[in-house]
Amino acid sequence: MNLHHAVEITLTRPATHAELARATRTLPLVASHDATRLTAVVYAKTPARALHRLRRQLGEALPVDVITTHYPDPGGQVILNITLPPAADAAVRQAADRAGQTPRAFVQMTLHRALAQHANREAELLDGAVQQLLATTNPAQLLTAVARALTSTPGAPAC
Repeated sequence: MNLHHAVEITLTRPATHAELARATRTLPLVASHDATRLTAVVYAKTPARALHRLRRQLGEALPVDVITTHYPDPGGQVILNITLPPAADAAVRQAADRAGQTPRAFVQMTLHRALAQHANREAELLDGAVQQLLATTNPAQLLTAVARALTSTPGAPAC
């Protein structure tokens, strides 16, 4: 069963008016204020097919960097469609072959590992900052200060 899939396109540079006009003849697109991000709705069986179809439809009409699903799938994942330069593609294929994986599985595992490491580093930095604050203040004062900061920050969730 085919469905409509919301897709986001990130460009390597702002699209010109001529490029946008040419691309919108192929597919309705909505551009961001700076013309570096576009959104489209693509009819396809799966989100991955929607991304692939969009890349084929756009061809060389726009300087596409990355195409992603706009909304996460039921597992919370956003699907990426990237085209690597030939040298990078060859390096990924070689590394995947050495790891006994497909290039897709290798990139997915590498991205997951990098994101997990980044999240761990961020958590460690935050833990360290909290420990430094607790060395000079008591927990009640720190909680009060955090609550005050959260409630005075525009766009922050209401407490």
